[in-house]
Amino acid sequence: MGVPVRVSTGRTGRSVLRLCLLVCLLMFPMGCAVERASGPGSGIEAGWQPWDILETHTGRVITFANLVKGLEQQNIVYFGEEHHNPYHIEAALKVLNQLVVDEIEPTIGMEMFGWDGQPALDSYVSTTQPVTNEFLEQVRWKQNWGGAFEDYAPLLTFARDRHVSVRAMNPPKPLIRRVVKLGLDQAKQEPEWATWRLDQEEIVDDPAYRERIFDQLQRCHGGSAEHYRTMYEASMVRDEGMARTLALREEELRRDQTGTRRIIVSYTGAGHVQYGLPVPKRVARRLGGAVKQATIYLLSFDASKTEDVRVLMQEPIADYIWLTPMDKARQVKPCR
Repeated sequence: MGVPVRVSTGRTGRSVLRLCLLVCLLMFPMGCAVERASGPGSGIEAGWQPWDILETHTGRVITFANLVKGLEQQNIVYFGEEHHNPYHIEAALKVLNQLVVDEIEPTIGMEMFGWDGQPALDSYVSTTQPVTNEFLEQVRWKQNWGGAFEDYAPLLTFARDRHVSVRAMNPPKPLIRRVVKLGLDQAKQEPEWATWRLDQEEIVDDPAYRERIFDQLQRCHGGSAEHYRTMYEASMVRDEGMARTLALREEELRRDQTGTRRIIVSYTGAGHVQYGLPVPKRVARRLGGAVKQATIYLLSFDASKTEDVRVLMQEPIADYIWLTPMDKARQVKPCR
């Protein structure tokens, strides 16, 4: 057994303490406070818990402050949610509020709205009008998304209170349904295709994207080979359309001469950010690669999902995985 050492509180004791602190700083440059962090597979997984933020390239649990520090260096930040989980909205709002505190003006892009609802969305955000059936009809909520509007209302309330722009990201749902029904080549002949200026767009069939999305469609949906093909083509159109929305907004911000620091915050389903392929890669292509982007994969978590998280970390599904509490009312098992 070692001999216990009594540390004096006199001058010598203070010198010893200073020496200990110096050694600690030299050995641990990030500070002497213990951070729950380590590389994947080292055993720290057993300690993961809701609200932990995992930085996938290091495997570390990081603080919210460190997350925000990294996000504020980006042009576009992507949140990928499990639909209708209120904790995922809460996570996004936490970041949005911090951006405003740090005098950065966000633009919010939302998958939940189609291009055909943008005028009504602009009107709602710029006024104090309450949610009415007329507004929901004008924004085409049921047509383009459905479900309870209240689930996503907090993001719009934030935008209205903070005078923040919200961009409808999705091509109109009727157009997407035509792609599913007819296939891409035939849908391109429909009048709506030119109405939304998609006749001027290239819908890129990226091999890596195809491998991920087509495989998921086959595992997660029933149907024939032809149905998988048209569903896949519709996925391409949606992701290309959302990428167009974000790239156009980024180009607008680059032309701005006010000097205000701005960041685009995209809020979509997690499938649209996975491995950077669906939307981020298409945005980068449209902007010639000259764009800084970060992806956040929001995941409902309890101890039973530890192995799932470990898999997502091995080939990182995003730059960050943000673990949140489970939505007990609507547990959804994601299909991957």
